[in-house]
Amino acid sequence: MFGFVWSFVFFVIAIGVLIAVHEWGHFYVARRFGIKVLRFNIGFGKPLWKTVDKQGTEYALSAIPLGGYVRMLDSRVDDVSEDEKEVEFHGRPVPQKMAVFAAGPLVNLIFAVFAMFLVYLIGVESVKPVIGHVTANSIAQRANLPVGSEIVAIDGNQTRDWEAVNFELVSHIGDEKMVIDVQHEGMLSTSQVVLDIRQWQFDPDKTSPLMSLGIEPFRPAVTTEVGLVAESSPASRAGLQVNDKIVQLDGTPIGKWEQIVEYISARPSKTIGIMVEREGKTVPIMAAVGVHPDRQGQGYLGIVPKSEAWPEKYRFNQQYGVIGAIEQAILKTWRLITLSFEMIGKLLTGDVSVKNLSGPISIAQGAGASAGFGVVYFLSFLALISVNLGIINLLPLPVLDGGHLLYYFIELLRGKPVPEHIQEIGFRIGGAIIMLLMAVAIFNDIARL
Repeated sequence: MFGFVWSFVFFVIAIGVLIAVHEWGHFYVARRFGIKVLRFNIGFGKPLWKTVDKQGTEYALSAIPLGGYVRMLDSRVDDVSEDEKEVEFHGRPVPQKMAVFAAGPLVNLIFAVFAMFLVYLIGVESVKPVIGHVTANSIAQRANLPVGSEIVAIDGNQTRDWEAVNFELVSHIGDEKMVIDVQHEGMLSTSQVVLDIRQWQFDPDKTSPLMSLGIEPFRPAVTTEVGLVAESSPASRAGLQVNDKIVQLDGTPIGKWEQIVEYISARPSKTIGIMVEREGKTVPIMAAVGVHPDRQGQGYLGIVPKSEAWPEKYRFNQQYGVIGAIEQAILKTWRLITLSFEMIGKLLTGDVSVKNLSGPISIAQGAGASAGFGVVYFLSFLALISVNLGIINLLPLPVLDGGHLLYYFIELLRGKPVPEHIQEIGFRIGGAIIMLLMAVAIFNDIARL
């Protein structure tokens, strides 16, 4: 229950911030052109709060945090007096109207740069993308991807951490090959490995892009010491404690964590004897093994092991001064923008399945998870969603900002507006497409639960 509330709260914060930023873009440019704004609304449904400023604009927060709008004085729907003709929207030059609609998505992209600027200014702890293991008979093994090497670039795009690697891997879905630049430890030069990915099968609901290629990141070795005991778990009821070192199970000596996992998994609902070292003493414990809630037929205790410390040579802090943070923020945001367009293209060509679409439930889970890791991760999440929001709104679909821009661009070319009935048909088609995509995204979200 707490996890649901946590995710919901940060979902509301994330969506509220991004929608406010988007609508502020429309609002700011409209005001700069002298257009009268009647209402600035965040959310839909019944207003929870509202106020009016000196210029007569009403500001409101509504109950459903899934959208917003800026309503301007418009002679097509409002009674406009002679005195107000100069401040209404419809009579403005086409370039001004295009600027108003383009401002929302563009401000979303600018906000992404700002969020990433804060990330790099604060600093984020990262680990180098060093390959720890390559799965037998995998795409990576067939390409002879060397274990222990660092992935420094994929098709010329720099990969400083595993997040960057994953972004680049996903961008190659549907391609025939992928060129990976690797650097061996202690060497300054790099070498290239070409992966044949024509038979690459990647299902994001089942595995990660790395694992589907047969690449496992380097991780410090796990020990047989207990690092976490879940509340109300069989281990907690048996009296196991953090820092306990498991040395025997039913009299069998234990040297690796994998032995513990294998032994416990094979004994659901059985009582076992555990010998642990605790503060220099040997302590015997009897534990009733539980049944794993998600894997029927497998036993579990509810403990997580400690890992050895990360080698310092693999760790680094991505922190920069003001100029460096701006530069890195622009580069990161630009890559997110190009990646978004690439994925839309692959969705249209069928290289990416509609099963990969995510809706509000997935966004809420992402918001809660990123917030749980800290402010820099939540800011990175905001940047990613802000880019997606900006790009989606620029798509030339009527009802979206991009659809309005398309109509105005046609008006510039032909010297007169697109006929009202044609616009209305476009809005209905665009609305139907958006509703269909939302339905698919929500269905995917539910299927992943």
